[in-house]
Amino acid sequence: MAPAIPMSWTLCASSFNWIPEITAARRTAQDIVTGIADSVTKTIELEPGLLWRSFPAPEDAEVDRLRDSLAAKGGRVSIVGASLDDFRSPTERRSLQERLDFLVPQLHAARRVRAGGVRLPIGQAGTELLTLLQPLLHELDLVLYEEIQGQQTPRSPAVAPALEAIAELADDHVRLLVDISMLMPALPVSYLEELKRGGVPAGLLLRLDHDWRDPATLDAVMGMLRSGKVPPRIHKLFMNLLIRFGRSDAADLQGVLPLVGAFHLKFWDLDDDGGRVSQPLRDLGRLLGRNGFTGTLTSEWGGHEWLQDDPTEMTRRHLALAETCLAGSAPAGRAAV
Repeated sequence: MAPAIPMSWTLCASSFNWIPEITAARRTAQDIVTGIADSVTKTIELEPGLLWRSFPAPEDAEVDRLRDSLAAKGGRVSIVGASLDDFRSPTERRSLQERLDFLVPQLHAARRVRAGGVRLPIGQAGTELLTLLQPLLHELDLVLYEEIQGQQTPRSPAVAPALEAIAELADDHVRLLVDISMLMPALPVSYLEELKRGGVPAGLLLRLDHDWRDPATLDAVMGMLRSGKVPPRIHKLFMNLLIRFGRSDAADLQGVLPLVGAFHLKFWDLDDDGGRVSQPLRDLGRLLGRNGFTGTLTSEWGGHEWLQDDPTEMTRRHLALAETCLAGSAPAGRAAV
């Protein structure tokens, strides 16, 4: 019998993977999400801004339709991606109470759709708002996950204070979510090909391909950006090098694991040259297996920014790869899917 991941780990897929189909609107967003439960995996992380027209104050009827549609296929929701708009205008920041009022309808919608938690970027809420949210999180039995990803690390100036705040709360209803875009040993092959087509010089491409984790490579990226020589048509894509692609090791997460309740298994393509896709998964499996992790691990595809591949097929293949890699590095068991 092939090894399986522990029963306390739940593999999921994010509706984020289907952004191209949702925005194309050839089918309703509800039908697309229900299709994930029908043909890919039963546990789904929702991006409600793409699904509910009434978001960020979702109407009960709209939430109920999705919940019931998923339930009919045996599907369930793991986490709902929340939104916190800190400004009421370009120059006027919302008050603490207004920020709370902005989030509360989203928490009720997450509970109504039977999710286990909601997600925000690391540090955005802040200690005061987290403290105000705690009673409602307990009342609704929801976990608020703060997400760390890409170039961020546990020691980043914007991250470390937020981690300290989560630790000081010592509340299982406020946890950390880690996106493994932090753990990239090399850049995606398809991304490098896109940069080449976009006109990035061969010398920088060679460095990006072979020395991604060398700090001097990031200096070279910054140098090209400051020179103004990044071709305009790939400027947004180029910025991934500074934001979305990380250079950490799985071992860097050891100190924060007691705070972690969920992972995004971010992938960009499935070209595993040199273990670009599989190695972070194996490293993560070993780390989690040694530390008794319990929670969700969600396939999240970011490569649709430059690839036209079918999200259903990409996600199926990625989940199969993830289960194989994680199972080969973790204690035996059978996971929920």
